Amino acid sequence: MTRAETKDRNRRALLDAAFEVVSRDGYRAKLDEIAERAGLTTGAVYSLFGSKSGLVVALVADYLRPYYEEIEQAVPADLDLLDAVDALARHYRRTCDAPGARAAQSLQLTLLDMALNDPELGAQLGESIRSQETHLIDLLTGRPYDGGKLAPYQAERLVTALRALFVGLSQGVMLGLTPDADERYFADAARALASGAALVTQAAD
Repeated sequence: MTRAETKDRNRRALLDAAFEVVSRDGYRAKLDEIAERAGLTTGAVYSLFGSKSGLVVALVADYLRPYYEEIEQAVPADLDLLDAVDALARHYRRTCDAPGARAAQSLQLTLLDMALNDPELGAQLGESIRSQETHLIDLLTGRPYDGGKLAPYQAERLVTALRALFVGLSQGVMLGLTPDADERYFADAARALASGAALVTQAAD
């Protein structure tokens, strides 16, 4: 195995171990346990990620990357805005029933807990999430809507609102608070949100 291959293997092992430990312990997660689960030393964490915060930020990017890749496949390029939002909402609802959905939900809540307890880390996590959401903004920008096309700033505003909607609804599904929230429910809510003139068509301040 080459040096580069060993580095990639160790990085993957640490990210997988971090997912397990961070999802369970949040900001209390210990580097030594993460390293032990990965079969490595804490020195490997510092060598590959620089710090515990660097590992957590990398974990978020690693977790979100395939999620946005799946979205790009689930939302065809030829759909107008409302149909694209419909497809996006249905895809998001399906992820609530996918294997590992509860672990993913636990990680989201844990990351929020970590951000609240470490503002510096919270800022880094926010930046990491925003950088990944550019994929979704690009996916919606230029979609036909109301006789025109969605501008980048409008897509950014819409993505922010859709994230809040989907996160809230998915938590309701997990907690049994929204037992009737099927794909149609998610899609109707997202379409209503995307149709809001103040949200989508208001000029940027």
